[in-house]
Amino acid sequence: MTEHVQHLKWAVLVPAYNESLTIFPLINNILEFQPTQLIVVNDCSTDNTAELIKKLPITLINNPKNLGKAGSLWLGFEKAIDLDLDIVITIDGDGQHDPKDISKLIEKYIQKKNNIIIGSRKRNPETQPFARYFANKFANFWVSWAAGYRISDSQSGYRVYPISLLKTIEPLKQSQGFVFESEVLIEAAWQGYYSDSVEIKAIYPEERRASHFKPFQDIMKITKMVASRLFEQNMNLRGLYSVITNKNQ
Repeated sequence: MTEHVQHLKWAVLVPAYNESLTIFPLINNILEFQPTQLIVVNDCSTDNTAELIKKLPITLINNPKNLGKAGSLWLGFEKAIDLDLDIVITIDGDGQHDPKDISKLIEKYIQKKNNIIIGSRKRNPETQPFARYFANKFANFWVSWAAGYRISDSQSGYRVYPISLLKTIEPLKQSQGFVFESEVLIEAAWQGYYSDSVEIKAIYPEERRASHFKPFQDIMKITKMVASRLFEQNMNLRGLYSVITNKNQ
């Protein structure tokens, strides 16, 4: 990493629920990058996720009850805010994200200060479930419309969040499940925080637990949230035009 990156205070945040098949190698690979802090939020896993990593040099938060992904992310964000860091990088615990891409995301953040940086997944038809791909494309359009600019992968959980943004979006704590990761992009844009992306490869390990993302149910929840946001903006026709014509902020 560059000298500029070395001066950053940064954490990696991993929300984890029943990740025993992937969590130990994932955490060890992340530790190689020497983050200021590595925070794992164990969301009441019923397997031995927490047991596998409890002796590693990390901050392990065990939820008192199952809070879902949004609730787990918020607990990790609050910890990062308390630690007075600059950024938080979120990585899913199921092995889909390659820790080697951490450098790319941080370097992009250095170029685009105060933007959310998204690891945009390159579609591989041989490995990515079609229903998941279609649901992501559908969500991209709606979230981009409400945010007012085109977002390449609104459903990717591999992101860099500026701490300055996280301090201002506490009302989103009420978001549930996967809705939060869509709503934060909209709310951030309304506050002047946009997103940029770097291309990453999505990994689908042969040995992994079933995805917690339910394409139909979760996209319906996201669509309902986006519709509500659009009504707040009188349908944001300028944003729709920007998305259709691919004119960003």
